[in-house]
Amino acid sequence: MSWSARQYVAFEDERTRPARDLLAAIPTAQARAVIDIGCGPGNSTELLVQRFEQARVSGIDSSPDMIDAARKRLPQLQFDVADIDTWADQGPFDVIFANAVLQWVPDHATLLPALVGKLSSGGSLAIQMPDNLDEPSHRLMREIAANGPWAAKLQGAAGQRTDMASADQYFSMLRPHCSRVDVWRTTYHHQLAGGASGVVEWFKGSGLIPFLTPLTEDERAQYLQQYLAAVAEAYPALPDGSVLLPFPRLFIVATR
Repeated sequence: MSWSARQYVAFEDERTRPARDLLAAIPTAQARAVIDIGCGPGNSTELLVQRFEQARVSGIDSSPDMIDAARKRLPQLQFDVADIDTWADQGPFDVIFANAVLQWVPDHATLLPALVGKLSSGGSLAIQMPDNLDEPSHRLMREIAANGPWAAKLQGAAGQRTDMASADQYFSMLRPHCSRVDVWRTTYHHQLAGGASGVVEWFKGSGLIPFLTPLTEDERAQYLQQYLAAVAEAYPALPDGSVLLPFPRLFIVATR
């Protein structure tokens, strides 16, 4: 199992809302060059096109499937398959937009100042990262991985997500390189249809991928069966059968 644009956009409205909130906090008014790093299927890139109408907007992502979907969605733009930690384009960019991607990229203390270095004067680095590793949804992923017959296969699965620093640590990483750094945390409560099944489908498009990819088809089905049962206990269904999924996210807007 790998990154799937189709699975990801099954919850496009919910996944795009934090991107809208991040975009609204960018102080850069005029932009000539804007890039969406970790652009996914182009849902966040589309917002950038609408906000910066005169800019040259482009996107990169490590997933060929995501890039194919982005190219179909926005055929007038340039999209390339690339890894953020080896991305060599020096810009300068007026806006670098990183929505729900840097949690998969290591060494933030080196990466974030390097991204700021690609900005023009007055340009903004805008980051949103899920801050949910301590939520039941992710704790259960790790527990089931460690206690099943697949434990050896999944020993490194949890480590594919980068451990988040604290808000003040991120501020300290960026402030020496920026004129302004804004950091905040928001918890969204997404109402998902289908109860626990809705939660599982959500994370099949993101957090579950490192846990499911190494497994055989039969092992994957068993893992998901156990995960579904555990999620049903952690996230009780509402009277209408839906469930509220609390989803904390960390936001950073750093202006050079």
